[in-house]
Amino acid sequence: MAGYSETVMEHFRRPRNVGRLEPCDLLGTAGTPGHGPFMQFSVRLEHGRVTEVRYQTFGCGPAIAAGSILTEMVCGRRLAETGTVSRDELLAALEGLPEDKWYCADLAVEAWRDLVAARGRQGVGTASR
Repeated sequence: MAGYSETVMEHFRRPRNVGRLEPCDLLGTAGTPGHGPFMQFSVRLEHGRVTEVRYQTFGCGPAIAAGSILTEMVCGRRLAETGTVSRDELLAALEGLPEDKWYCADLAVEAWRDLVAARGRQGVGTASR
């Protein structure tokens, strides 16, 4: 994968937090499994803080790297603080991607925002998690 930053290459070669948490408190998904790029995040929360996060993707090397680095960006933070994670922040953390691969960052951000929105859909009964 010529032309990618060392950060992208490191997260592609040794992705962090791969898999799915079972059980998990929340899931967020972007794309459709079996129909193009797909990414899913699962988390465990404690008092509103992300204590564990995993991701699964069906995508190219930059998608693998984007999911991996996003897990590092959000772990340990309050879930409410992570809902504004943007493509630009993710691209900066990756030390850039070629413009034709920005969709990989978009995919990760979309899946993460879906997860954060799922918290809102759960309702009031989950406040302590």
